[in-house]
Amino acid sequence: MTAAEPHVLYEKRDGIAYVTLNRPGKRNAFSPEMLVRLCDIWRDVAEDRQIRVALVTGAGDQAFSSGGDLGITIPLMMRTREPVGEWEERFAQDRKQLYRAILRGANFFKPVVAAINGDALAGGAEFVLATDIRVMAETARIGVTEVRRGLIAGGGSLVRLARQVPWAMAMELALVGEAISAPQALAMGLVNRVVPQGEVLAVAENLARRISLGAPMALAKTKEAMVRSNGLPFDEAFTIEAQCTKDNAATEDAKEGPRAFMQKRPPVYTGR
Repeated sequence: MTAAEPHVLYEKRDGIAYVTLNRPGKRNAFSPEMLVRLCDIWRDVAEDRQIRVALVTGAGDQAFSSGGDLGITIPLMMRTREPVGEWEERFAQDRKQLYRAILRGANFFKPVVAAINGDALAGGAEFVLATDIRVMAETARIGVTEVRRGLIAGGGSLVRLARQVPWAMAMELALVGEAISAPQALAMGLVNRVVPQGEVLAVAENLARRISLGAPMALAKTKEAMVRSNGLPFDEAFTIEAQCTKDNAATEDAKEGPRAFMQKRPPVYTGR
């Protein structure tokens, strides 16, 4: 990466938003620029009707992300360092951008696939926990390591972990603060696939492409129903599911799918 390159790369192709954390020399640690750019990118993902799914990964083969840059971003968060330059100023104006950047409390429901090309530690692990489908390199590690730095995993992990893996495993991950291997992550259901490092992006992209065959609103409403109903009593959960079903049924795509099936042709979805 040259000095002129942005800290996040972003492109859109065939309904997929490709998001690449681009500080390989710093193990893709979150810089103020990276966080501000991610907030802008997620806003675009939410608003662009052509995007059906997002795929996020890290540049290089060493790290997905090591989390917040301890020399720059964390001191800015703790208000122990004054901002310097445009990106730090923009970040300091709204420090909650850190949470929005890693999808804590995201207000959109498009699916997000993670290609975990290398270690995902601290905030990098929290980012992974905010995604929906995860492909991990067999040599990578994942760890919620904040307690070892005198911090807590307040980027969503303390809420998400126990909803994604069994309680005892969630507590061990959060309290011991040590990284676990890819096979361990797969065994506890924290990731979907473990593959050779060179195949991570291709496997994740294949999953993203298969997801993108679905109707945009159906995809979003499916995720919304699952996220919003998680942990609720059945009656409340079914109410949310019913509303999402009703919302989707009112779309043109809900008519196009069955019509295309009967006419024996591929559906043409518009997101409307």
